[in-house]
Amino acid sequence: MTGTDFFDAKGAISIADIAALTSARVVADGRDCGDAAIVGVASVDEAHPGELTFYDNRRYAGALALCRATACFLREADLRFLPHNVIGLVTERPQQAMALAMAELYPEAMAPASLFGGAGVSPSALVHPEARLEPGVVVDPGASIGPFAEIGSDTVIGSHAVIGPHVKIGRGCRIGPHVSVTHAFIGNRVIIHAGARLGQDGFGFTPVSKGYLKTPQLARVIVQDDVEIGANTTIDRGALRDTVVGQGSKIDNLVQIGHNVTVGRGCVIAAQAGIAGSCEIGDFVQIGGQAAIAGHIVIGEGAGVAAKAGVMRDIPAFSRYGGAPARPLRRFLRGEALLTRLSRRISDKNDKKN
Repeated sequence: MTGTDFFDAKGAISIADIAALTSARVVADGRDCGDAAIVGVASVDEAHPGELTFYDNRRYAGALALCRATACFLREADLRFLPHNVIGLVTERPQQAMALAMAELYPEAMAPASLFGGAGVSPSALVHPEARLEPGVVVDPGASIGPFAEIGSDTVIGSHAVIGPHVKIGRGCRIGPHVSVTHAFIGNRVIIHAGARLGQDGFGFTPVSKGYLKTPQLARVIVQDDVEIGANTTIDRGALRDTVVGQGSKIDNLVQIGHNVTVGRGCVIAAQAGIAGSCEIGDFVQIGGQAAIAGHIVIGEGAGVAAKAGVMRDIPAFSRYGGAPARPLRRFLRGEALLTRLSRRISDKNDKKN
């Protein structure tokens, strides 16, 4: 099998340029290495000459000792573990520096691109004559764009994506294959990965004597600038008020955001989390994987919700909660520790009886 790399580096980059980009200090034991070329990246245990890596966890100290990379981001305290033949790039945040360097080397990996590498509108795309596309929009084969939709310049609409009537999508966006966007306004530089669904009905039903009465969902989804939405995530449109995702928030795969939810700026929501209708999530909140948040909950600014937490009450700003039902994280961890001790005592007693 040949040609296994899906992303090609845009070209070689010198150690001096990488150091300038990341504000790292070059340590090379007196060697003149500013012009040394980096042509790829790899993990610390798999890197070869010509490649860049990083080290920020002591469990990989053995791999670092055998590292063959040309250069490695690491902290000052870890320089003593670095092999003599590897150029050190000293920084307090090796992983962050590595991310910056990777983005510089592999810009095409930052967001979904046209599957066909085309320009303009594919002949097999269906674009309504009353849709408005600015210059530089790319529409891949099989995509459908409805009447009165507006799409900004330098946006890519992936294969078989569906953009509904009156939807507005800003500039520099990447809409992945098989995405559907209806009843929504999308800001600039938004990334929506494959299979995501935005703007469908919210789960709105009113109990009646013989079942449930469906509530019309009349509002929209508003996604502000620089948001990233993972594959197969669903964001329901609101009933009487908009569902909003704030600027710069990052949403993982398989997340469910219900109708009327407001997600603040700079939030991070991990995979399989579910947020029920009418919740208010403050700015810079972090929500762990598989967390479940009941309807009409308010989570304050800067709060953190641990993975698998079940949130049934409001969470104050800048606090940390975990468990099901969720409670302050330290209290939850103390409770788990107590249960562990009790189970050990019971087990020990049973062992003695036997």
